[in-house]
Amino acid sequence: MSDLSYEALARFAQQGGTLYFGLLFFAGLIYALWPRHAEDFKRLAALPLEDSEDDHVPS
Repeated sequence: MSDLSYEALARFAQQGGTLYFGLLFFAGLIYALWPRHAEDFKRLAALPLEDSEDDHVPS
């Protein structure tokens, strides 16, 4: 039989998942706060407030 019990496997999966999603979160945070992307985010934040008729779907 295997020396790997259910509890050990579950603990490994929990810790690995926490580490994986923590790294993924910090990568997204670094991307969002990177100075090079500031202008893109400012433009995208103002996009819903623009009132142009050419971006509406014709009825």
